Amino acid sequence: MIKFEHVDFTYEANPEEKSLSDITLEITNGECVLLTGESGCGKSTLLRFLNGLIPEFYNGERKGKIVVFETEISDTEIYDFVGKIGTVFQNPRSQFFNVDTTSELAFGCENLAMPENEILSRIDKTVSDFNIDTLMNRDIFELSGGEKQKIACASIDALRPDIILLDEPSANLDYDSAENLRQMIKLWKSEGKTILIAEHRINYVWELADHIIVMNRGSVVRNLGKSEIGRFTEDMCRKYGLRTLKRTSPVELAIEHKRNSYNNEFIELTNFSYSYKSKKNVLDIQKLRIPQNKITAIVGANGAGKTTFLECLCGIRKNKGIMYLDGKKYNSKQRLKEIFMVMQDTNHQLFTESVLDEVLISMPEENEDRAKEILKEVDLLEFADRHPMSLSGGQKQRAALACAIASERPILLLDEPTSGLDFKHMLEVSKILNRLKEQGRTVITVTHDSEFIENCCDEIIMLNEVKE
Repeated sequence: MIKFEHVDFTYEANPEEKSLSDITLEITNGECVLLTGESGCGKSTLLRFLNGLIPEFYNGERKGKIVVFETEISDTEIYDFVGKIGTVFQNPRSQFFNVDTTSELAFGCENLAMPENEILSRIDKTVSDFNIDTLMNRDIFELSGGEKQKIACASIDALRPDIILLDEPSANLDYDSAENLRQMIKLWKSEGKTILIAEHRINYVWELADHIIVMNRGSVVRNLGKSEIGRFTEDMCRKYGLRTLKRTSPVELAIEHKRNSYNNEFIELTNFSYSYKSKKNVLDIQKLRIPQNKITAIVGANGAGKTTFLECLCGIRKNKGIMYLDGKKYNSKQRLKEIFMVMQDTNHQLFTESVLDEVLISMPEENEDRAKEILKEVDLLEFADRHPMSLSGGQKQRAALACAIASERPILLLDEPTSGLDFKHMLEVSKILNRLKEQGRTVITVTHDSEFIENCCDEIIMLNEVKE
């Protein structure tokens, strides 16, 4: 049993605003509970109490009572729940301790001093259950974001915890991988695990939940039981700012999509190839045309090379590929001045002490009034003085997008720009990108988000169709 009784919490980093307000919940053993709501609503904060990150890593003031395994958490140490509670974070890199995948699956079990045979047996079962045999004995740093997320889930499964906490677990997963995660959650349920999932992308897990907690600004606004879950509609989702309940594959959208014959110019790419160390090419594009002044979605399975493609295109990864833009030829070094990329893990590109400073340093010439206008566009003006690392995952995404807008570069590359966004902010990002398109800027985005594609993308390119 997990109990929250009249819990309030305020982060030390943001003392002006309560992150949780009078939370009272009971979660019984074996239940699957979905926590959802707009970005920054407090769902991740609830998980941080259960896995010990509050107060061990995040400081703040708490009121109320939280009971786990019949013990008030203030009477426990973080190591008391090792092996009993497992967490998969939104950014899987933050929980890896090894450089190869097989060792990562073994790591937790080794720290609990399990016999070698038991560890190997658990790894074999997890690999089979997750269908990740092809990911074993691989360099973690050469995996795609979605593949890293699979390894993070598998490493927790190998521990066989009683309670499993998932924080935006599908954020970087393609449609098929999210379906695999759905099957894994069903398996965990059949084994009697207690599962708490903080998630914006709710469609793959909606019908699996025994309870759905809808939150807003730190409070519970709806607590749906099984019967209410079945009667919940798309209109109700819009009312509470939730993402769609429909499950649609981006690959299906790409297959159904008819390529447009645009009158405008194209960005032309030739000989874009890339390989990691001695391995075969993960990217091999002989020719590709992308319309200028449009929004193009790049879709495909995890590990297809989508992120590598963006990194090669903007010049972060040096390659022999050539880009032709407005009749001019650009090599990888020259492309750096024409292209701004928002990375999948935005922690890599947030450097300053405030959100406002992030936008200012991205500008060709600093202009505070214009910087604040941009922050207002992405609904972050109230956080202008906050440290970027104190923002939620979705807020960091929008901060990085604000930097891209401020750069004034003609080509913007976005890697999973809606991975941590609720419905409201996904629509806002879509509107912003459409405005940028109208201003004559070209947007190329890697995405697994069908709802986002349907809202704003003009063109869809499936990467494995252009590999030769």
